[in-house]
Amino acid sequence: MTIGLICGSGIEEFIEGEERSTMRTPYGDVYLIHGEMGGVKVTLIPRHGLKHEKPPHRVNYRGNVYALRANMIEKAIGISAVGSLNLFFRPGDLIVIDQFIDFTKGRATTFYENEAVHVDATEPYCPTIRRILHTSGKRLALRIYDHGTYICTEGPRFETKAEIRLFNLLGADVVGMTNIPEVVLAREMGLCYATLCVVTNWAAGIQERVSMEEVCVLMDQKKEDVKALLGEALPRIDEAERCPGCLEMDAKAERWIKELKAHQDTKPLHNNQETIRGKQ
Repeated sequence: MTIGLICGSGIEEFIEGEERSTMRTPYGDVYLIHGEMGGVKVTLIPRHGLKHEKPPHRVNYRGNVYALRANMIEKAIGISAVGSLNLFFRPGDLIVIDQFIDFTKGRATTFYENEAVHVDATEPYCPTIRRILHTSGKRLALRIYDHGTYICTEGPRFETKAEIRLFNLLGADVVGMTNIPEVVLAREMGLCYATLCVVTNWAAGIQERVSMEEVCVLMDQKKEDVKALLGEALPRIDEAERCPGCLEMDAKAERWIKELKAHQDTKPLHNNQETIRGKQ
């Protein structure tokens, strides 16, 4: 079985036996990197594009999640940089979040635009993958936590001090710009999905300024930890059973994929793939 990874730039360098392709979806083209990590087959999607050219509010969230499910992928991990509002979670920490608060504004948040489909979001992240990520991190003696509430803003600007004070009152622990609608779409597609957050900075008002340069520097420093964690966790995730909550939308998602493929006015879905041989 292949496991999906949706993340920023840098993680793709750890994939072995790499092959790259572009997949045509009803939501636009999606760039895929196929290979192995920890002896497990993976398909990685660079969320912002290979050159980090797509800002958070312009990411092709529906295309990314559709591409995973259309490739018969049923388990996925999102990796995201976040700022911390909670003084307990320090820059450099890893958090397997368990809740979210949605403060986005103009994003397409569902596949089902022409019918009323209401997915349960009581526990929005797959508990099985969350548990495996956390216990794998503990085995490696990483500073990792198994809970946290992620508040998602529209971006691309960073937040004001006043916004951070409000988010703190709402119970948020970390703030980012990409987890919504990714987690919701994953549930709609019946994916077992969890998010691993890397704390890269304190939120606005806790530290004097927030910069993208600072975020990139710390993410680069944590790449080896993320690589080690995935190497430990992926074989266990591969063997794990899918959880009932994620399976609830499975049949609906299969029918939706078939319907979209049937109505797509192009040649077969992978018709325009250009494969590039990478690291062996």
